[in-house]
Amino acid sequence: MNAAIILSGGTGTRMGSDIPKQYLEAGGKPVIAYCISVFESSADIDGIVVVAAAEYRDLIRSLFSDEKKFLGFADPGANRQLSILSGMNVLRPVMKPDDHVIIHDAARPLITCELIRGITEALKTGEAVLPVLPVKDTLYEVENGRVTANLDRSRVCAGQAPEGFRFGTYLKAVESLLPERILDISGSMQPAVIAGMDIACIPGDERNFKITTPADLERFNEIQAGRSGK
Repeated sequence: MNAAIILSGGTGTRMGSDIPKQYLEAGGKPVIAYCISVFESSADIDGIVVVAAAEYRDLIRSLFSDEKKFLGFADPGANRQLSILSGMNVLRPVMKPDDHVIIHDAARPLITCELIRGITEALKTGEAVLPVLPVKDTLYEVENGRVTANLDRSRVCAGQAPEGFRFGTYLKAVESLLPERILDISGSMQPAVIAGMDIACIPGDERNFKITTPADLERFNEIQAGRSGK
């Protein structure tokens, strides 16, 4: 089984809006609607859990058209990783240890079925999968406002969501960080790295950017307008 967790519990303070960014309208519908639609239409996804606050659940539920794929809601946690664990706890009764969980941000609306397929295929032979983009700029190590070293660009990359994991192995890695260490985790792949899981990299998609600022939302609106020919 391949299940998706869509993280939609963030507040999006950098947008300067009273409404979290994933619920702002773009192209006539909420940002989150786009990734829900793609995960629903993906033949590689069997079920979806959404991590979201109670006040947005009626809206989110109305965006689903496939009753069989909607597996339920999970409560947001104190940070990203606790929200992920909350989603995994909802999945726990229906998942086997060797099943796969794919974790995505509601604020990344340009996810594609092709990227999802790449992750599920890579999970057939690995314990975790991270879509990555090459770093184009020269990188430096900085300490106290001063450059201390060059970094080898060929040895670093930019990670994207969604990330994929073998359910049982990842759940064990996440739970091993409870109760306090988990509060310091900022990226979904960190528990896998700490646990020494086998992590494969696949090519990411530059169009699959995260909406974080008003400029990002404007960029997404321009892309949607271009698609519709407006």
